[in-house]
Amino acid sequence: MSGISAGVPEAEPLLGGWSMLRSPAVAALLAASGVDWICLDAQHGEHDDASVLDVCSRRHDGVRVLVRPPSNDAAWIGRALDAGADGVVVPMVDSAADARAAVHACRYPPLGGRSWGPLGGLHARPVPAADAANRAVSVAVMVETAAALAVVDDIAATPGVDEVFVGPFDLSLTLGRDVDDLVADPAADAPLRRVVAACARAGVRAAAFGATADRSSALLDLGFTSVVVTTDAAALSLGAASVVTAVRRGARAAGG
Repeated sequence: MSGISAGVPEAEPLLGGWSMLRSPAVAALLAASGVDWICLDAQHGEHDDASVLDVCSRRHDGVRVLVRPPSNDAAWIGRALDAGADGVVVPMVDSAADARAAVHACRYPPLGGRSWGPLGGLHARPVPAADAANRAVSVAVMVETAAALAVVDDIAATPGVDEVFVGPFDLSLTLGRDVDDLVADPAADAPLRRVVAACARAGVRAAAFGATADRSSALLDLGFTSVVVTTDAAALSLGAASVVTAVRRGARAAGG
């Protein structure tokens, strides 16, 4: 599997930090908290083209940097990857066709339609060859609607998709449910269990936005293998390191 899982044992859950604030310094602190990856939010957060480039131009000691673009837009996705992002988390993917479009935007020909123009050379960083970039990029697509849930198997099985990422707040809204009720649903065919099962069948990671220790632990218990455990805004008051430590302790205890 390419992308975000590189170098991480499949049995080990990946814990992520979500960057809402347009501050490279805050992003660096979040990256240093013990998370495996961070995501710069350009859809609902403050990040823009300039801040993505600024954050990606810095070293983060093995912590992968992803970007959520404002939409499934090839130009925005290309700019984020040109800036040095390790991958993207593409919002509002409602069909296999949407997933194919995201994959196409992320990879150079012949695997996709990404245009050549990485910015690393302007910042004294090595620029990977196109085939190496294609192998390394992580493509996560967000399932956030009832329409997406209905075809989640098709989305997860789309060639080139590395991860299906659940946005539980949007999904709960479209399903007319409370987000914590959605997470706690014990039914065998509950929406989140259906996503996890589809990912298992397709051989891709199942990811979700938890944001709190309790919700993140519940998502890990459901079988999600990559979970956002905190945001930078929350970390300013709660301390990102303490949240990550608590979630890791609970996950390892549950796994024996």
